[in-house]
Amino acid sequence: MLRSVLLYTALVFGANAAFAQEVDWKAAQEAGLEKLVPSADARPLPDIEFTDPEGNAHTLADYKGQVVLLNFWATWCAPCREEMPSLDRLQTELGGDDFQVVPVATGRNPPEKIDRFFQENGIENLPVLLDPRQQLAREMAVIGLPVTVLINREGQEVARLLGDADWASEPAKEVIRQLMAD
Repeated sequence: MLRSVLLYTALVFGANAAFAQEVDWKAAQEAGLEKLVPSADARPLPDIEFTDPEGNAHTLADYKGQVVLLNFWATWCAPCREEMPSLDRLQTELGGDDFQVVPVATGRNPPEKIDRFFQENGIENLPVLLDPRQQLAREMAVIGLPVTVLINREGQEVARLLGDADWASEPAKEVIRQLMAD
């Protein structure tokens, strides 16, 4: 009986290791995400609160167990205007229990301007999240916009992209799928 239990346990762990998949960062860069830079080490995230328009507090720990694409943006940011529709499509296609796009408007972004921004750009599937004093952005060393941070299930930063990208592209979706498979 003990041998059967040990054999079964070894098979389960071996099968899980076989299904685990490393992210192919180089392939993603060569396929169009050239500005995507993997983290040298999986850094833990800060425990800084951000809010929604109703004033409810959120932290990145709320998403632990999910793969997260954290995007810092602003209503006045021209590249953000180009990028946000692809984030909305990515959330529509892959968002759920395993993955979330978390867009955080950092700095001065009045709710009415965010509503207009979402309406003008056809954003329907993303939450409105706010970092008005830029506390989260500062703690995460965001120095320009947009900035996107990929976060693994353990709540660690695994890659970062400065500037805009087409997050609904096949290379971007493949990176997300690979992170979800880990």
